[in-house]
Amino acid sequence: MEAPAAPHNPSEQNPHGPHEPAGARRTLELTVTSAEEMLDLGRRLAGLLRAGDLVMLTGELGAGKTTMTRGLGEGLNVRGAVTSPTFVIARVHPSLGDGPPLVHVDAYRLGGGLDEMEDLDLDVSLPESVVVVEWGEGKVEDLTEDRLQILIARATGDTDDDVRHVTLTALGDRWALADLDALKD
Repeated sequence: MEAPAAPHNPSEQNPHGPHEPAGARRTLELTVTSAEEMLDLGRRLAGLLRAGDLVMLTGELGAGKTTMTRGLGEGLNVRGAVTSPTFVIARVHPSLGDGPPLVHVDAYRLGGGLDEMEDLDLDVSLPESVVVVEWGEGKVEDLTEDRLQILIARATGDTDDDVRHVTLTALGDRWALADLDALKD
C-alpha cells in the first residue's frame, strides 16, 4: 500500500498557514490596562530577548506597539529615545551595555513582502540585534522561523478605554523553552 502523495499547497502542509513554521508554537494572552503597564510589559519582555530575535508587532493605530517597543528599549538598555520610525522606516538603537542593539522598523508604508524590505538589510542586522517590526505581518516572516508575534487589540471608535488585549505567539525552536510566564504580572 502506497502512502498518499504529499499536498502541493504549503498551507495544507502546515495547519497554521504558509508564513508560520511547522515547529513549536506557544501562545500567551495578557490584559494591559494602561500605557505604563504596556511599557512594563516591554521591559519584562526585554529580559527574554537576545541577539537574533525577531519580534513582530501587530495592532491598530494607537494600540501600543511603539509604547511596548519603548519598554523593550529601556529593558535592553539602548541609546536614544524609542519613537515611531514611520517616516524613516527603521532606526538602530545601539546598546549602552553588553546587550544587543535594537533595530526598530515601521513597515506601515511598505506594501510588499520581504523583497520590498530588502534595502533595510534586516537579514544582515538580525543575527546581532533584536529586530522589532511594527506592521510586519505578511512582510518579514521569511527572515526566520523563530519569532515572536505580538497582537495588540484595543477598543476602537470614540473611547477612552486604555485596556489592551495582548496575544504573544512564540514560533520556532528558539521559543520552545522560553519562560513566557515570566511576562505575567
